[in-house]
Order: sequence, then structure tokens, then C-alpha cells
Amino acid sequence: MALSIKEKVGYACGDVASNFYWRVFDVFLFIFYTDVFGLSAATVGTMMLVTRLVDAFSDPIMGAVADRTITKWGRFRPYLLWGIIPIVAAGVLTFTVPDLDDSGKVIWAYATYIFMMLAYTFINVPYGALLGVVTHDTQQRTTLTSFRFIGAFSGGSLVAYLTPELVTWFGQGDEATGWQLTMMLYGCIAAALFTITFLSTKERISPPANQQTPVLLDIRDLLANKPWVVLFSLALIIMMTISLRGSTGTFYFKYYANRENLIGSFSMAYMIALAIGAASTPLLTKLMDKRKLLMVLMSIVAVLSAIFYMVPKDNIALMFALQIAIGLALGPKSPLVFSMYADTADYSFWRTGRRATAMIFSAAAFAQKLGGALAGAMIGWLLSSMGYVANQAQSGASENGIVLLMTLIPAIFAALAVPLLALYPLSNQQLEHIQKDNIEGKYPNDV
Repeated sequence: MALSIKEKVGYACGDVASNFYWRVFDVFLFIFYTDVFGLSAATVGTMMLVTRLVDAFSDPIMGAVADRTITKWGRFRPYLLWGIIPIVAAGVLTFTVPDLDDSGKVIWAYATYIFMMLAYTFINVPYGALLGVVTHDTQQRTTLTSFRFIGAFSGGSLVAYLTPELVTWFGQGDEATGWQLTMMLYGCIAAALFTITFLSTKERISPPANQQTPVLLDIRDLLANKPWVVLFSLALIIMMTISLRGSTGTFYFKYYANRENLIGSFSMAYMIALAIGAASTPLLTKLMDKRKLLMVLMSIVAVLSAIFYMVPKDNIALMFALQIAIGLALGPKSPLVFSMYADTADYSFWRTGRRATAMIFSAAAFAQKLGGALAGAMIGWLLSSMGYVANQAQSGASENGIVLLMTLIPAIFAALAVPLLALYPLSNQQLEHIQKDNIEGKYPNDV
């Protein structure tokens, strides 16, 4: 059954909402903590690692809880409403600068950021899992995921462009107040969008009524799911690529190109390119297998990121051109990978006769957050070791560190994704066979 445009757009609204948080974290959080909140780069790097590791382990727990939730609205949709108040409150508190000493600020930063990421997990893991129970059809899932990430990248482009302007407008010279009020506005918009997703989607796939539900059995099935293991490793590596470039871009334009006024435009151009790339995914998957397509795209990202290293600091046009090209190549990545996660959920059901959809998607979120945590730690520690000082002209070593974090280092991680993808075992033909068996209730005795 083809999904309606209303349901596709409604589902996409959920990731628009999520990007009022995730895109702020990805682009602005690190520089907020160093240049506004007043923490050292090394402290922020360590905090990013510790807090995201704590949060990452909450993802499988949330997946297990969501898989076992039973309501008249489904297993996953209710969390889109239940999670609104926590995520709005957490966003405002995370971007509040308290009147505390240095130690107090560190404690506040740790506590509020952990709260923020737990609130994000509470609403986003069930939202991601919803993709796996809306439809059986793998091409419909790819299309739905494309809608999702068109929404994500379109919303993200607005966030990337408008955030510096809103902080200035709300703050009127006080950046701390500007950030707090901006996050309050974003929270209200996100609340409305999550409500739209709840009202416009429907869960159509349920586990067997007699399914056993031990959590350890879910974890055992997950670790024995080879396609999922490959995707887990892939998500971690690709997230390193994306997070390194996303968080370093603000430093790159502020301290290397000396064009802080272009941070919003640069980020917006990248997000629009991501949205266009995501929109092209259904067409591209008709021309090429998902695995092969991702291998080509990550190869392009690796090459373009390496070329970025050679761009002179005054060649703004070339910076924008390369960033847009990288965005076009990375845009299909998210729809492809999340569609592949839904395929691994079907593979797991075909293999075991048990469904643990939220566990599979939550463990995917674990990999993404772990990748983001490692990237944040790498940024903080490298900048600190090279003498980064906030709101001052940087030394040659610090400036070179910013350039490396923006170019060659993410290029290496993008290149690593290519041989890893060669290990992914599910072809289009295999998926068609698995889908047919699942619908007919046929499962192999030994796989």
C-alpha cells in the first residue's frame, strides 16, 4: 500500500522538530560552550565524550521500553507527546548561562547536557522506530525516509541560518540571554511539529501476540544480526565525518577565514544541499543498489574533503562550492542508512521470528551518539593541545588544527566507510525474498 502524502509529510515533521535541537548541537554547541559559556576547549571535549557516552547507553534501554509499550495509540507514537515537556525544558536549561563559579558552571553544563540528551532519546528513539512499523515495503520506506530527511535538512538549514540572527536579536548585546530565548522559541515550534507527527501517522506492523520479550534475547538477536553490526560500525564512522565538519565549520569561518558573518549562510547552503541530496534518494536507489550507492557517495565525500584542505583562506566561493558538493553527496546517506536499518529489522524477524524494532533503531542511535561523542572529544583535545584561546586571534598551530578538523581528518573517516560497506550482505533480491517470507509467515530454520 502506497503511503499518503499527508502521512509522509506528517512523519517528516518529526525530524524537522528534532533538528531544532540536533542541528544546534551539531553546529553551535561546541562554540557556545567555549565562547559564551566560558569553558575551555579541553573541558568541553571531555564533557562531550562523557555525557554522550552516558546518554548513548540509554538508547538501548529506551528501545527496550518502547518495544514493550502497549497503548491504544501504538507502541511508539505516544512518546511523541509524552516527550514534549522534557525536551523543551532541557533545551532552555542547556543554553542557560548560570551565575556560578567555574566549578559550578562545569557541573551545570554536565547536568543540563545529560538531561538534554536523555530527553532527546526519550522522544527520538520511538520516532525513529516508527519508520519500521509504518509499512513493510522497502521502497516505500526509502521514500518515507527521504521525506523525513528532506524535512530534517530543510529545518536544519533554517536553524543554521537563523540561529545567529535570532541570538543577536533576542540578546540585544547579551549573547547568553539571546541563546536562552532562541531555544525557548525552538522548543515551542518543535512541540507543535511533534504533535503533527503523532496525529498524522499510523502503526501497521506489530510483533506476534505470543512473542517472548526478554531484553537479553533482544540483545543476543541484535549481535547475531550481521547486517545490523555492519551498519552500527558504519554509523559511528560516518557520524565522525559529519560531526567533525559540522562543529568545526563555525571555528573555521570565525578564526581561519575571518568571516564570522558567513557562518549562517555557509551552514544553510550545506543544509539545502543535504536536503536536495536526500530528495534524490528514491531515484538513485532505482538506479543502484543501496550498498553500492553509499560506497560511491562516501568516496566522493572523502575526495572533496581532502581537496578542501588546499583551499586558500580568502577563496570563499570555492569553500561554498565544495561544501555544497559535499552536502549533495552526504544528503542521501541518512535516508539510505535508516532505510537499511528498517531492512535489518525485517531480516531479524525473518531469521528469529521475533520483532525488536525499537531496539534496532535505538542501537543505531547509540552508534551515532558515540560517533558524535568521539568527534567532540577529538575537537576539544586537539584544539586545546594546539593552543586554542576563545575570542582571540589563533596561533598558527591552532589555526592549522581547525583546518585539519574541517578537511583531512573527516576525509580519512569517510574513506574508511567504503571498505566497511563491502561487508554489508543484504542485496535488493534478498530483501524481496525476506519481505515475501515475512508476509507469508515463512522463516528459515537455519540462516
